[in-house]
Amino acid sequence: MGKKSFNSYPAIILLLVAALTAVSWMYAVDRAAVVQLKQQAQGSQQVFHWKMVTTWPKNYPGLGTAPERLADVLRVMSNGRLDIKVYGGGELVPALGVFDAVSLGTAEMGHGAAYYWKGKIPAAPFFTAIPFGMTAQEMNGWLHYGGGLALWREIYAPFNVIPMAGGNTGVQMAGWFNREINSLDDIKGLKMRIPGIGGEIFSRVGGSTVTLPGSELYTSLQTGVIDATEWVAPYNDMALGLHEVAKYYYYPGWHEPGPTLELIINKDAFEGLPVDLQKMVEVAARYANQDMLDEYTARNNAALVQLEASSDVEVKRLPDDVIRALHRASDRYMEEVITRDETANKVYQSWKTFAEGARHYHHISEQAYINARDL
Repeated sequence: MGKKSFNSYPAIILLLVAALTAVSWMYAVDRAAVVQLKQQAQGSQQVFHWKMVTTWPKNYPGLGTAPERLADVLRVMSNGRLDIKVYGGGELVPALGVFDAVSLGTAEMGHGAAYYWKGKIPAAPFFTAIPFGMTAQEMNGWLHYGGGLALWREIYAPFNVIPMAGGNTGVQMAGWFNREINSLDDIKGLKMRIPGIGGEIFSRVGGSTVTLPGSELYTSLQTGVIDATEWVAPYNDMALGLHEVAKYYYYPGWHEPGPTLELIINKDAFEGLPVDLQKMVEVAARYANQDMLDEYTARNNAALVQLEASSDVEVKRLPDDVIRALHRASDRYMEEVITRDETANKVYQSWKTFAEGARHYHHISEQAYINARDL
């Protein structure tokens, strides 16, 4: 028994040596892992200095302050690792040069609206607003859970740009008029500042469209250069003083029922961020998108009360024949767009399918409730 135990010592020694070797190897591996983690942590402290160009005047209420808040939120979320300087329209690049600036990498970020780029991307307006299209709530559903965002990124990919929803004003107003609209005949020859697809539709029902920057609207209405203008809604419209130079304020905003604003990011810059910062950008964009809608809901409510109480403006609904004519013209225009452009047709099919489903459900939910509340 004793001899057998003595003879087993070499085996025990071998086992001990093996164990010590394994422990040493594991220690070395753990040490390497710790070093790697420390290196990653040190690398994650790199500060990224980005520029965000916008299509809006610097700090303009709602539209211009939203990108500033977005930059502030990202600065806090990242503990200062993502520092973004925001430029108003015209400060670094022209207001309508935002897309090209981000595409070329002149700026890492941009804030604007997709329908501004319809000249180079015919399908782009679907990601802002289509006349008689979806509301803000419906647009958010399509983009984030109906395949819209994937299509948006697909059509922007050739330009080295990644889009995200970055705000929404909610349903806008039809505009300010110095001529009362009682029928479609009153649209004939009326000079209105209304850009984009809305302007195209308005001209098709007999109006005369003019393109002017927001800074010229007050004087143009006051002097009769134009008979009418659309802008946004009470919150922004009163900031421009439009209630002082126009008598009639018409609704509904048929041309922009739920305009989504966009946050666009240079693809190379985005992929150069650590994964955690990439996720912060995506989360902050979702925050900014909802936050703007919340702000406009609150501010428009308060501004309308003030407008009705302190001015002689008449708030009126467009006549049914005008709305029907605009709707028919809009449908014909969209048919032409999707016939001319294959990508626009692809996006339209997704957009239309979701819009029809949302409309069907909202007839018995949102719309039905609002109707019931008004009984």
